[in-house]
Amino acid sequence: MVDASHVTIGLSVGSQPPVRRIDAFGRAAQWLGFDVAWTVDHFLGWFPQEMWDRDFSWLADPAGSPHAYFDYQTLLGHLATKLRRIQVGVGVTESVRRHPVLLAQASMTLAHVAARAPILGIGAGERENVEPYGLDFERPVARLEEALQIIRRCFDSRGPFEFEGEAFRFDDALMDLNAPDGRTPQIWVAAHGPRMLRLTGEYGDGWYPALPMRPDEYAAKLGAVREAAAAVGRDPSAIVPAWSAYVVLAPDHARARRILDHKAVRFTALLAPHHLWEELGVPHPLGEGFGGLVDFVPQRHPRAELEAALAKVPVDALADRILWGTPDDVLARLGGYVDAGLRHVVLQPVSALVSRRDALYALRSIVGVLRRLKRRGIEHGNG
Repeated sequence: MVDASHVTIGLSVGSQPPVRRIDAFGRAAQWLGFDVAWTVDHFLGWFPQEMWDRDFSWLADPAGSPHAYFDYQTLLGHLATKLRRIQVGVGVTESVRRHPVLLAQASMTLAHVAARAPILGIGAGERENVEPYGLDFERPVARLEEALQIIRRCFDSRGPFEFEGEAFRFDDALMDLNAPDGRTPQIWVAAHGPRMLRLTGEYGDGWYPALPMRPDEYAAKLGAVREAAAAVGRDPSAIVPAWSAYVVLAPDHARARRILDHKAVRFTALLAPHHLWEELGVPHPLGEGFGGLVDFVPQRHPRAELEAALAKVPVDALADRILWGTPDDVLARLGGYVDAGLRHVVLQPVSALVSRRDALYALRSIVGVLRRLKRRGIEHGNG
């Protein structure tokens, strides 16, 4: 049972070289009292190579690549031996590149290596990690639904099993690796639409969305997750409501507003799906019906097209959707999400892309904001 008064916090330690930086973030997360160290599972990053220059971000090395990623399963095994006081997890993988029994086996193996139950964050996937590699991205949600059933079967029972679906078929299959007591991996589903929210309620231990939303939208979607859980006899309150949120942090409003207008921050708006743009009364700059991060394949968009799209990003609308401002501003806004049911939060500092100064400020501020948020949740629970 999840203590509904307690807010836990996570830090994205990344999955990109060098390992020493990931280790440093992991050690910092543990020392500072974070609860989860998160990695990601990608072949590609979001930023196109031809835009990866110092005009776009101070972090860009034109001689390097924004698409160099470690295998998350190997990386989590490495981190699990070092981080003994916090959970480790992937946020998120999918079942197109990785067979569901392999996901279950890897997660169960990690449960033996880690000191705490690992988190298997999973979603329907993104086109960029699938299509360029000759894999089929048709009906990804249907595939995920089958995968979740299979992974649950591997986690919860032993012995041969059969499965007859459209994407997967098993005949006398076995996956009898057990997790140590108390360390069965948790399944957190990256869900936004109605069908994905239903799957979260039916199979998830956590809900891990990443798109921007207002507190009332968050509450409504969480309600859908809990209704789905109750409908199949699961405890709705046992599902952890989480959020991985973009954030812009600055010492004052004027600086925060200037950061919102920076090319790298406006780029994040292109990763929002068309329905969020339609709420603003404008079509998605990359085409009607464009699915944002689900459909975006960076090497398929010429720089000129992306520059033209960036020019169409309305900064006022971005300000309405993203967490931004001073640390006090961001903490106050997060309070609205906690009131809506949020119980685990990861802040993704997009302002760190702008300059070294902004990166250092964002990282320091995130620690303070999240620790204050966690303390507030504990105090609320005790009061």
